[in-house]
Amino acid sequence: MKVLMLNGSPHAKGNTSIALDEMRKIFEQEGIETEEILVGNKDVRGCIACCSCYEKGECVFDDIVNEIAPKFEECDGLVVASPVYYASANGTLISLLDRLFYSTHFEKRMKVGASVVVARRGGLSATFDELNKYFTICGMPVASSQYWNSVHGREQGEAREDAEGLQTIRTLARNMAFLMKSIALGKEKYGLPEQEIQQPTNFIR
Repeated sequence: MKVLMLNGSPHAKGNTSIALDEMRKIFEQEGIETEEILVGNKDVRGCIACCSCYEKGECVFDDIVNEIAPKFEECDGLVVASPVYYASANGTLISLLDRLFYSTHFEKRMKVGASVVVARRGGLSATFDELNKYFTICGMPVASSQYWNSVHGREQGEAREDAEGLQTIRTLARNMAFLMKSIALGKEKYGLPEQEIQQPTNFIR
């Protein structure tokens, strides 16, 4: 099994990385492979709603989004981690997620998603909710922990001092590993749930 970890921080060795490292240790114990990709320092533009991806099978802007897409398709779980800016996730990360989720048309149902947020003090819950919406719109079960998946720290390395936050992240990783393994067994025995043809409606009609 494999977990893809997207680090939305612009700092390769910042507090967000500390949180992801804590998860990686647990995944290794559980026999789960991980790959972390630093995206917060990349040049990623936002979606322009051209819908070319429906014809091309990939985003019209050939950058890191198209590089990540096949890794996303292959993984069993996706962790999205971000520092908090103005009670929101890193803007580069949001641009990447908008394009990644919209331009990839493979089956995402039952891939397990988890979000991790890091801040000096506030805005954690709002960012946590923001990131989880990418999972819930496409049938991805969301892994939970003993608390909201948040870690505190301002200066580089301070996250190591947040004992409860790191414990929450370790619990998240264990729960995510259990959920991925359980889903794999369920798919083997029962298959995916029946899926109805989507019936989109517009509120102005």
